[in-house]
Amino acid sequence: MRYTIVTETYPPEVNGVALTVRELERGLRARGHEVEVVRPRQQHREREAAGHLLTRGARLPFYAGLRFGLPAAGRLRRRWRRQRPDAIYIATEGPLGWSAMRAARTLGIPVATGFHTRFDQYMRDYGAEFMQPVALAWMRRFHNGSAATLVPTMELRAELERLDFGNVVHLPRAVDTRRFDPAHRDEALRARWGVAPGDLAVAYVGRVAAEKNLDLAIRAFRALQELRPDARFIWVGEGPELAAIRQANPDFIYCGLQRGDSLARHFASADLFLFPSLSETFGNVTLEAMASGVATVAYCYGAAAEHLRHGLHGAAVTPHDEDAFIDAACRLSLEDAARRDMGDNARRAVRSLRPAQVAADFDAILEGIARRRSLVDVHAAIA
Repeated sequence: MRYTIVTETYPPEVNGVALTVRELERGLRARGHEVEVVRPRQQHREREAAGHLLTRGARLPFYAGLRFGLPAAGRLRRRWRRQRPDAIYIATEGPLGWSAMRAARTLGIPVATGFHTRFDQYMRDYGAEFMQPVALAWMRRFHNGSAATLVPTMELRAELERLDFGNVVHLPRAVDTRRFDPAHRDEALRARWGVAPGDLAVAYVGRVAAEKNLDLAIRAFRALQELRPDARFIWVGEGPELAAIRQANPDFIYCGLQRGDSLARHFASADLFLFPSLSETFGNVTLEAMASGVATVAYCYGAAAEHLRHGLHGAAVTPHDEDAFIDAACRLSLEDAARRDMGDNARRAVRSLRPAQVAADFDAILEGIARRRSLVDVHAAIA
């Protein structure tokens, strides 16, 4: 089969959408399919790699390090007339994604979309709560133009169906348990953090941005620090809020952006992971922490609702209950043996999740919409 993936973010950009899209691309290629990725050019002189079509893009205002794609409907129509994909997956709802949807509709090519980002909830985090209904309507219109909207949790599927999204399909996520593994714990790295044997390393990994609810992580750490003066707070990631947080909290350890094996070492070298976000469609870092054998405190939605069992793998807290989140962080900071057992349990819980199975499920969804479209074309020709 010939598939096209359209996305406005892609590595080396580091975010959940970019990394998920790359894994889906690799999974389809590993299954023997021809895959083209349509994405914005990330650098002025970036050259096209095999299997990638680069389009014009621009920097995302107020969000350093991210870009969006400019409309390219005409170019995509011409290209897809010459090399018609069997199905298209559009991962992002930006200008490039919308133009790809229009081009595909004109040519009668079936499309699946990915619901990766809660832009409606971002409106609240960036001081524009009045725009939430508008953002939701915009997203609903986009996704309802596709043959299937792919979501990573059953919880999100039910919520979108309640909000009148149609054709919502559950595509589970997985984690690379060979990369994220407790065996990558690095005592030398912990020593560079100033964490002695027996001390507590608390970590946050992810974008340092308003939508991640990071004030709660800071308050939770300050509360547990009163109980564990040996605790250090390790921050892995970059984002628009980093400078302000760094200035207000100079005692935290800031490790910057980490990738690949280095990221795995940072995860595995922590003792407790705090993830207070309420704006995720999934939250890949929750699975990465669990695979790394690290007890986790997170709100019970997204990946935590699907995989993190309260009291067994860490704490899955009722969403928006900030006191419960802080209490859980404090309690786990004091229970060294129980916390280590939770990390071991978490590792075992995710070992059966396989990226290859996600690729197979994704392949089946795209093949299904392609075959349905072929049947429609046959019936139309007969009529």
